[in-house]
Amino acid sequence: MSHNKPVSVHDMQGFDALIDARSPSEFALDHVPGAINCPVLDDEERRIVGTLYVQQSSFEAKRVGGAMVAANIARHLREQFHDKPKSWRPLVYCWRGGMRSGSLVTWLRLVGWDAQQLKGGYKAWRGHVIASGEGLAAALRLRVLCGPTGSAKTRVLHELARLGEQVLDLEGLARHRGSVLGAIPGVEQPSQKGFETLLHAAMSSFDPACTVWVEAESRKIGRLSLPEYLVTRLRASPVVEIDAPREARLNYLLRDYAWLGDDPSGLCAKIAGLKGLLSNETLDRWQAWAHARALPALFEEMMVLHYDPLYARSQGRNFQRLGQAVAMPAEDLSDLGIADLARRIAALAAG
Repeated sequence: MSHNKPVSVHDMQGFDALIDARSPSEFALDHVPGAINCPVLDDEERRIVGTLYVQQSSFEAKRVGGAMVAANIARHLREQFHDKPKSWRPLVYCWRGGMRSGSLVTWLRLVGWDAQQLKGGYKAWRGHVIASGEGLAAALRLRVLCGPTGSAKTRVLHELARLGEQVLDLEGLARHRGSVLGAIPGVEQPSQKGFETLLHAAMSSFDPACTVWVEAESRKIGRLSLPEYLVTRLRASPVVEIDAPREARLNYLLRDYAWLGDDPSGLCAKIAGLKGLLSNETLDRWQAWAHARALPALFEEMMVLHYDPLYARSQGRNFQRLGQAVAMPAEDLSDLGIADLARRIAALAAG
């Protein structure tokens, strides 16, 4: 059998499986991309063992916890690993590369598999994500898509990806549309750590010699914050600005956000989040339109009174190269129009 020396974060490639031995709630908060969760203690068991450690003794915690760990590992051997060949090579981690992953590695190696333990565990992985993110972002050839609300920037990104372009879809990673109306029904945003892991994985996948298209974003997408190094890179990168007339943008918004009309109360709650930014009279009128499902009037006035002025203030202040932006006319934001717009934008990278 090969060595059993802990594997560093930089040597994680080449294993047949990546196993996260932490509890389900720890795994849900964030985990190494591609890992499967095989907890040696579930959340309740972890609470029990922790309480015994504090209230009684380390010995009592290990005695009770050891039985739980043994039972869980036995279950994983029966259910998760029963069909693995002798040549199977898993890499196992827990919070700090301690007893939880060590216990699982010991049993897997006793069976005959070449199991290895990640040195420093998830904590080492998290440190790697933080330490290497700025360098990854600095190496990217970012080009930023700008344009006022309703310019179909996200849809253009998706079309660019379909055309084979490299795309950093920040709103997709954050699972949020990025505005006061941006929460997606039934979709929970990841944790901040989980978002940063997804971002790290996306940036790691790009060819730094080729353009990476990204949408202009503020510092926050929903409740998640963009890392400061990425905000800085976005604001210093060359810009392509979609120039679409208000009517085309309104028609696009009415198609793209039609579902908001199905939940007037939820829409009113979102509008209430603008309190202090607009007069109470304006917000009352918008909420009345929301209750009446009068989306054309509501969306048009939201563009005129809120989104367009906000765009004019924030983009000019934050994007240093907006004055040298390549203007991309877009009279038509139908599906065919967006496909044509994406082809014209992709041609800029090839030119």
